[in-house]
Amino acid sequence: MCEKRWAGPMLLVLVLLVSGLAQGRAELDAQMGPNPYRPVDGLASGGGENLMGGPWASFPDGRAMGSLGSVHVDLDGEHVWAVVRCGDDGTPRGEQTYCDTSDLDPIVRFDPDGNAVAMFGSGLFVWPHGLHVDAEGNVWVTESGTGARLEAASQLRGGRAFGHQVFKFSPDGELLMTLGEAGVEGDGPNHFTAPSDVVTAPNGDIFIADGHNPTGNNRVVKYSRDGTFVTEFGGTGYGPGELRGPHGIAMDPGSGRLFVADRGNNRIQIYDQEGNFVATWTQFGKPSGIWIDEQGKIYVADSESDMESNPGWEKGIRIGDVETGWVQHFILDPGDNPAFSTGSGAEFVTVDRHGNLYAGEPRPQRLQKYVRVRP
Repeated sequence: MCEKRWAGPMLLVLVLLVSGLAQGRAELDAQMGPNPYRPVDGLASGGGENLMGGPWASFPDGRAMGSLGSVHVDLDGEHVWAVVRCGDDGTPRGEQTYCDTSDLDPIVRFDPDGNAVAMFGSGLFVWPHGLHVDAEGNVWVTESGTGARLEAASQLRGGRAFGHQVFKFSPDGELLMTLGEAGVEGDGPNHFTAPSDVVTAPNGDIFIADGHNPTGNNRVVKYSRDGTFVTEFGGTGYGPGELRGPHGIAMDPGSGRLFVADRGNNRIQIYDQEGNFVATWTQFGKPSGIWIDEQGKIYVADSESDMESNPGWEKGIRIGDVETGWVQHFILDPGDNPAFSTGSGAEFVTVDRHGNLYAGEPRPQRLQKYVRVRP
């Protein structure tokens, strides 16, 4: 009798204990998991023992690197496209650079050795942000600038309006499509408010994360491949499927699910392509950018966690399984990762066909490359 009476409660306690240990292990891996990568910088890029090297990415004319936005590996799996917010104006590292007063090209293609081999977009942007390469090799870029900088750029460039748009370019820089109305923010089917990121489906459908800040539209907008409005989903809030500052968007190549970096809510929101809510993940920190590879790995850049905005979490890049959501590796922010220093590390990440990882770091003004050195 006694054994039967206590078997159920004891089993429940054991299950809860194991579950708690598993949860604790998951949180530990998300903060202190093994890191199989090393950065290609300094000694690592010097070409030999004790030979100091410089930053991995560089420009042929000595142009200084500006703040990095989104990054995306090209169709060849080796070159990398990146948003480089102009720079070359003496802005110290630790602060953002912009393109409002610059004639430099902000859309840049780097070869496997880090050399800038193609550039375009001069005079079209104030604060380019999201970047995506579609199945045909076209380059999509979002303009997330707001406020006084848009107005100043307009005055500087003869009254031309800037802001709140998404652009589609050919790989050669030819403008193929524009969504949104320049300089006009809004929340209807044809207007945006500082759109953060964009991704396309294999059939050409377009999904735009609209709203860089929690006070923006906080939605995902879907268009057909020709730019016809289809639907929108998300909405401002803290509940399941709601968003606050959607900063990045990615599509799982395997399932077609959409993963949105719901940065203001410290979580990832998952939807199907019709906008139906699927799940919420909090184990990847405060996500800024998301990349999902063909092998089912998800890479999430957390550039914002600190003791004010996401207490108990550290900045860095978390790598896990896209099906289970289990965090397997953690690359700690290579900066000093202090308790109060929001935005010091990578905001976006991409991976080439060799498994090398590339991270766009806005405030350090650096395109960082990581190579895998162990399983």
